[in-house]
Amino acid sequence: MSFSFHGHGRGLLMAAAGVTVLSVDSLLVRLAATDGWNIIFWRGGLMGLSLGLLCLGGRRLATLRGHLGISLVSAILLGVTSTLFVLAVMNTKVANVVVILSAAPLFAAIFTRCFLHEPVALRTWLAIALAMFGMLLVFSGSLSGEGLVGDAYALIAAAAVGGNLTLLRRHPDLDRIPLIAIGGGISALVALPMATPLALTPQSYGVLALMGLLQMPLATALINSATRYLPSAEVALFYLVEAVLGTLWVWWWLGEQPPQATLLGGSVILLTLFVNAWLGLRHSGNGCVRQYGRYSE
Repeated sequence: MSFSFHGHGRGLLMAAAGVTVLSVDSLLVRLAATDGWNIIFWRGGLMGLSLGLLCLGGRRLATLRGHLGISLVSAILLGVTSTLFVLAVMNTKVANVVVILSAAPLFAAIFTRCFLHEPVALRTWLAIALAMFGMLLVFSGSLSGEGLVGDAYALIAAAAVGGNLTLLRRHPDLDRIPLIAIGGGISALVALPMATPLALTPQSYGVLALMGLLQMPLATALINSATRYLPSAEVALFYLVEAVLGTLWVWWWLGEQPPQATLLGGSVILLTLFVNAWLGLRHSGNGCVRQYGRYSE
């Protein structure tokens, strides 16, 4: 079987790479060792600045002018996701945040079916179900009644992720870079009244620079660009990998050893994603082309 990296295979690589880079986000938020609003301000502001400079003097804004309303909604959803993720990590356990964010594929699949009328493959529904089962194994016993506000933030963030991926799937011609830059700027403006951005330690500034200038722009650009080649539900499915890898990064750097259930559930998730990706490549290799919700043989 052969496939083109201009299609399904390229989308898989983008999504996998983007989520891998994104998976260190929870660890970096903790290592920043400052108030959540400071993290949101500097991370969003630096992300908006770095990516905004790439848009100057080019034609990157051209695609946005023809879809101003859609572009604004996408940027707002990106800003909401970034803001609520940090607030969730600061107000509840990281395990709670990542397991709730694993609902993003469900939101993406529902939004795709309801608003785009794009058929969601049966294998994707099955993969979501198996991956969610893996998440229950990973975080069995870690969820509690504490941190309900943080849990609510994470749930809204999961819905925002699913909604934005669906929106970008519908408009593959939109340039993702300026959207991410605007989204970062929105989150920085929201955080500014509550932040004390000039009262941080050198370590905090270093971690925030890493997040805002490199990690978040790269991860978000790769994930959002993957929607050009994959259904939004399939891209969102990769967010489940973040939960597993995010736990492992914290184990490595902070010494929080995951329980046996994490290793078992992580194996279920990774195997599920591998099988789903392989079936998708096989389907693509057989000549089925997916185009805006329709299949043409």
